[in-house]
Amino acid sequence: MRYEYRSLLVSVAALAATAGSGLAIADPDLEKHMADPSNWAAQAGDYANHRYSELNQINASNVGKLQVAWTLSTGVLRGHEGSPLVIGDTMYIHTPFPNNVYAVNLKDQTFKWKYEPKQDANVVPVMCCDTVNRGLAYGDGKIFLQQADTTLVALDAKTGKVVWSAKNGDPKIGETNTNAPHVFKDKVLTGISGGEFGVRGRVIAYNIKDGKRAWTAWSIGPDSDLLFDPQKTMTWTNGKMAPVGKDSSLKTWEGDQWKLGGGTTWGWYSYDPKLNLVYYGSGNPGTWNPAQRPGDNKWSMTIFARDLDTGVAKWVYQMTPHDEWDYDGVNEVPLVELTVKGRKVPALVHFDRNGFAYTLNRETGELLVAQKYDPKVNWATHIDMKSGRPVVDKRYSPGTTGPDVNVKDICPAALGTKDQQPSSYDRKSGLFMVPTNHVCMTYEPFQVEYTAGQPYVGATLTMFPAPGSHGGMGNFIAWDAANGKIVWSKPERFSVWSGALTTAGDVVFYGTLEGYIKAVSPKDGKELWKFKAPSGIIGNVFTYMYNGKQYVGVYSGIGGWAGIGMAAGLTEETAGLGAVGGYKDLAKYTTLGGSLFVFSLPDGAASSSSTTAMR
Repeated sequence: MRYEYRSLLVSVAALAATAGSGLAIADPDLEKHMADPSNWAAQAGDYANHRYSELNQINASNVGKLQVAWTLSTGVLRGHEGSPLVIGDTMYIHTPFPNNVYAVNLKDQTFKWKYEPKQDANVVPVMCCDTVNRGLAYGDGKIFLQQADTTLVALDAKTGKVVWSAKNGDPKIGETNTNAPHVFKDKVLTGISGGEFGVRGRVIAYNIKDGKRAWTAWSIGPDSDLLFDPQKTMTWTNGKMAPVGKDSSLKTWEGDQWKLGGGTTWGWYSYDPKLNLVYYGSGNPGTWNPAQRPGDNKWSMTIFARDLDTGVAKWVYQMTPHDEWDYDGVNEVPLVELTVKGRKVPALVHFDRNGFAYTLNRETGELLVAQKYDPKVNWATHIDMKSGRPVVDKRYSPGTTGPDVNVKDICPAALGTKDQQPSSYDRKSGLFMVPTNHVCMTYEPFQVEYTAGQPYVGATLTMFPAPGSHGGMGNFIAWDAANGKIVWSKPERFSVWSGALTTAGDVVFYGTLEGYIKAVSPKDGKELWKFKAPSGIIGNVFTYMYNGKQYVGVYSGIGGWAGIGMAAGLTEETAGLGAVGGYKDLAKYTTLGGSLFVFSLPDGAASSSSTTAMR
């Protein structure tokens, strides 16, 4: 179904042009720019989170000739996640804290405007895993920035002037923001970070025109906060979809622990215009010590499907009930059409931190496939397809052994088989290209008391490469989501913490923590090209076309959870929630820096047989 979403975008844009003013309609400006692959108008390139481009001037036969076209210093250190946006002749660049935004003229790389917010530096100590920001959003002629201090800002795309701003949290109690905003139809959606500070997660939708709050949907708490209809909001139960029932969240928490329950929402969101449903995942419950929160802790670790106009949940699916390992469920949920067991279904695919890849019917919420996407995953033996619950191996269960016991050799580590670094979908083969971690841990929970604005973790971790494997800490894999199988796997020295990009030129791009941007074949993972950037890559590869020439770009700037030791100058083995010791060898390969690298083919190097698909 290679062109399904392109056709859907066009039809929705047409509807937007003709619908009555009383309807919540699609933003024709964003729709137009997303439909043209010369742009990179959204963080994932489209609503469906495919991270796929129809551009093919750079292809498998000539990608080996790629060279640096231009570079730009961001002027900021620490982790550079996400990617710029490209709209017409302008590139919009963002940075980690203090979250500067630059509009760059593609003609000569000069700045059209700069937005440099003055944020209180006290927000930095309450940012869990580096001062990252996952990118900007575009719509209605505006650039949207979610600042670390929980201020959502709408900037005029032509001038950089503030059109409106809205506050969605309180850093004094540990609430911060690292997520990219998402523009769907007439709304801007944003989440909240702070799962390690006793924060209660939610998604907030704002009206794109004026910044007024449209709805707030909490992850945990009473039905009225969750925007649940107890009889109509469905979940997978006993092999079928069934209503969640009254107080489905409150019943799974002891006392008022739900008020500190986590379930934060700092990941990637998807949208299906046909169903008018938005999809996203929630994070870990608070604390990391499972003994302090008996029960399933719903609806942390959950995929939500919500009506975009009202926020009301149509269905929910919890991946890791009563999480004991910090396996946040915030990773992306790409939307695809799949044939599963002979039946064609509108599907979503989710590569969870817990090491299982899930395929669900995105319309109904029905569980279709759930399999390990790293063979070393051991905390659970499998997913019971009737209940949808993981079958936990008690040898790797901190909740079983109890507080103050160090549980060893749990795979994956808390940062998961994959964290937020997004996969890409190859529309030609139907396979997913997935950057993964190959890391295990020891985990010792302990009693912790809540103090507003202070860490509320309650566990000590160490991390190390998966034992009995290739010795590295990462793999880049191709995944068959219809059958739940790894098609090929390419080992890497460190975790692949960069978002992937697949193109119609039969090339997949991704970056590595030691600083390589690589191009591989989607057929077998064969390496076609690589370039060593000055700092490790945790950004997401993107592509665009300007003046008839295709470009590929990525941020270089080590940091994030895996690189927190380097980014924040931490040295204790257990610091950075265990990452410092696990990734200490990174210092042999890279150093801090913040820059953008853009690549292109030399003049005349484009294959004469290649064409650029523009529709």
